[in-house]
Amino acid sequence: MLYDLFNYLDTRLNIPGTGVFHYISFRAMLALVFSLLLSTLTGRRIIDRLRRMQIRETFRDLGIEEQMKKKGTPTMGGIIILIAIIVPVLLFARLNNVYVIVMLLTTLWLGCLGFVDDYIKVFRRDKGGLRGRFKIFAQVGLGLIVGLTLFFSPEVVIRENMEVRTTEDTIEEVRHHSDHTKSAKTTIPFVKNNNFDYAWLAGWAGPYRTEATCLVFVLVVIFIVTAVSNGANLTDGLDGLAAGSSAIIGTVLGILAYTSSHIEFASFLNIMFIPRAEELVIFASAFIGATVGFLWYNSFPAQIFMGDTGSLTLGGIIAVFAILIRKELLIPVLCGIFVIESLSVVIQVTCFKCTKKKYGVGRRVFKMTPLHHHFQIPGRQPLTLMRRPRNAIPESKIVVRFWLIGILLAAITLITLKLR
Repeated sequence: MLYDLFNYLDTRLNIPGTGVFHYISFRAMLALVFSLLLSTLTGRRIIDRLRRMQIRETFRDLGIEEQMKKKGTPTMGGIIILIAIIVPVLLFARLNNVYVIVMLLTTLWLGCLGFVDDYIKVFRRDKGGLRGRFKIFAQVGLGLIVGLTLFFSPEVVIRENMEVRTTEDTIEEVRHHSDHTKSAKTTIPFVKNNNFDYAWLAGWAGPYRTEATCLVFVLVVIFIVTAVSNGANLTDGLDGLAAGSSAIIGTVLGILAYTSSHIEFASFLNIMFIPRAEELVIFASAFIGATVGFLWYNSFPAQIFMGDTGSLTLGGIIAVFAILIRKELLIPVLCGIFVIESLSVVIQVTCFKCTKKKYGVGRRVFKMTPLHHHFQIPGRQPLTLMRRPRNAIPESKIVVRFWLIGILLAAITLITLKLR
């Protein structure tokens, strides 16, 4: 919005200084600062409003004393995050950019889904919230829209990287094809020839290879969006855990978006160049500002919880963003916290069902899942394989340790750009 205004002032009226809006770095910093201020300054009013409306979190008794102390804390704080992301993006990004449109659609789509889930929990007193099949249906619908848009939109193109080698078989330089091409390729971490084409998975289709490639690509997008969105939702169980982890991930995604959309950085790192993806840096900056600003009220002891309105949205944003910049295969590393939390639930349920069927008594691997709750349970639990730690760890310490692991995984993700 403001980009078009300042572009008019610069090109038509020649007003000095207005051309600064052409710089991505300038608009990204504005989006970061504005988002941070918006989330912190409006957060207090929204919290007071939610308290007056008695929109409060309800907990089932997990046997964790710290959890029960939070009963009555306002929820649906994801509204703060949504506002702090959408408003700066509308102000500072180019709204005719297909990548920005897809990210705004993702934010609104999953924000509405999470809002409905929270509404059912709070106002209808149904702790189960929205039925699982309806959540999955909505997530699949979003994945379908995103996948088809990326596959068919003429604006979603790349310029593939190619290595120029000397006679000694060493890389002299990296160049990019001069023409923009439609492609279903993505980046593979840890390998030298680091471009993977989804069309390779559709070689069996013969004359229908294009259609099969589209099907494979869309199914992959649906799986990633659903998995990461639900993973973030499971991670949102301790004060500041989901918001802090998301801020770390968002920072890395912003760096990857900038390097992928800058021809010189893309050549230096030997990755594909993605034209027009630089506007995603604006979105990433707003995302970082929103999550960090939300921590002002969500850090221990939390004054507000983000609820599914925030957690489902954060996970979906991360998933779609990674897909847009062709770095979705890095998600298991970058989003390792979400992956571990999700796997802990899968392992727990599978182990319990298998042992109950075999021995008549179900056994558990962890004291409680998702994994972050395991560290809050004191003492040894019967029929539990993993009994440490023996003493409960304070919530704030668990969160900080998870953040440190997230920072380590973020560093490894960035290292993969050169470590092949």
